Amino acid sequence: MIVAQRKPFKEIEAMLAPYKRVLIAGCGTCVAVCLAGGEKEVGLLAAELSIASQIQGRSLTIGEATVERQCDREFLTELRGPVEAYDAVLSLACGAGIQFLAEMYDSKPVFPGVDTTFIGVNETVGSWTERCRACHACVLDATGGICPKTICAKGLLNGPCGGTVHGKCEVDTEKPCAWTLIHQRLEKTDRLDQIRQTFAPGRHDIRTTPAYQTHAAYKRRFEAHA
Repeated sequence: MIVAQRKPFKEIEAMLAPYKRVLIAGCGTCVAVCLAGGEKEVGLLAAELSIASQIQGRSLTIGEATVERQCDREFLTELRGPVEAYDAVLSLACGAGIQFLAEMYDSKPVFPGVDTTFIGVNETVGSWTERCRACHACVLDATGGICPKTICAKGLLNGPCGGTVHGKCEVDTEKPCAWTLIHQRLEKTDRLDQIRQTFAPGRHDIRTTPAYQTHAAYKRRFEAHA
């Protein structure tokens, strides 16, 4: 899942200062799970902004709307009416959702209410860790399902470095060395010989920005309209 955290309140206030009618748009998927941008968080932020505006003697009308996913045009169409009724939109979706919302309703200023931090997993309630860099070149088959590009502080594809001490990372001695974890995992699954494999430098030609991908099953459909 994509993990995000809400921007500081003062930063949000500054972005919205020129506007009198603001819609707060939430997303019911990833940012809802990490308690940054779901329906509940939309309501809390709306209340904060309302109280702050009253204290400042400022006129501010706030609308609330949450869709299942802001990264999907089908769900974004549900916001058409609400968006048209306001001067600006504050999106609590991830960076992808914010951009898609701004693209679909490009006649309205759309602002980010959260900072997207990483692609991660839910360790326990309220705790997430980064596990993937979306690098386009997954090596998990050879590293025991542990990503060295993400878990290793240096992102080493061919490790370990010379700084690991008693299985700990020299960059942060509280964290285990990624390559020690890889060694242990491969040994546990009788694949330790794989740790001898070396990887060529990463291919930058498959990491062009911005990336674009069409599923093979749909390529013929899109080519017909080209």
